[in-house]
Order: sequence, then structure tokens, then C-alpha cells
Amino acid sequence: MRYRRDHLAGASYFFTATLQQRSSALLLPAIAVLRDALRQVKRSHPFSLDAIVVLPDHLHTIWTLPADDADYPLRWRLIKAHFSRAMARTEPISASRQRQQERGIWQRRYWEHRLRDSDDWWRHVDYIHYNPVKHGYVCQVGDWPYSSFHDFVRRGILPADWAG
Repeated sequence: MRYRRDHLAGASYFFTATLQQRSSALLLPAIAVLRDALRQVKRSHPFSLDAIVVLPDHLHTIWTLPADDADYPLRWRLIKAHFSRAMARTEPISASRQRQQERGIWQRRYWEHRLRDSDDWWRHVDYIHYNPVKHGYVCQVGDWPYSSFHDFVRRGILPADWAG
């Protein structure tokens, strides 16, 4: 089955990528590896990383692609591959993944939503930044260190006590 996705060059997209084992907390101890994967892929296949939050078992992000490029699936494949190659092989791997020579770190798919306008973009930025509070990891948005919220505050876009 071919999964149909929305591809529009130069568009902004909201994504959710999730670990295969939802009980895992792998992303936080491996945050440097994830950051390196994002940096490497941005260098070879540019995009703007507009907002991000990394939680123990999943991440949410907003990207804006270059005006002549809609290939976010390639970027996600490369990010996941770079991250997975850097990790020790300790995860359980299903027979179907073994046949495909895949690791068992990430869910195969990810959620994508093309952002329609600036209101949609801001709703998703708010969702991203509030997500650690929603999941009960912190009481205040600013207490979560793995979020672009801090960059939004530094740039004067949001107040430090936003959603507080």
C-alpha cells in the first residue's frame, strides 16, 4: 500500500515522529545524537526548523521547506537513519523489520500536516511548546529544556511566562 501525503514545495509542515517503543525514553539521553542528525540533514537538504519539542518517546516539529523542494520524506528517512546508526543495537526487532534490514527504533511512519496559514502555524507552535505540560513532564512551559520555546523567548517573540 502506498501512503498518500501532501507535497507542496516551499510549504510549512507540522510533524510528529514517534519511537517504536512508546515506553522508551531514548530521545532525551540521545538528544545530542538527534541534534546532530537534524544538523547533518539540514546541511545536505536545507529546510527551516521553525519550532520543535523533544519528549522522551516522540518529537513535534515545524519545518518550512525551500521554495523549490517538497521532499520532506527524504529528510525524515535520513534523520531517522542517522540517529539509528549512532545508537547501540539493543532494541527488539520484529521479523518484518529484520527482513527489511530495518532497526526497531522509530515507528515507520510519522504524522504530517501542511500548515494552511499563519493562524494554523501559530496554533501548532503553541501545541509544540505546550506539549511537555500536556504530558505532565513540567508545570510551566519554560521548565522544559528540549524546546524551541526558549529560542522564541530569546528572540522576543513570546514572553518567558507564556501559558503560565
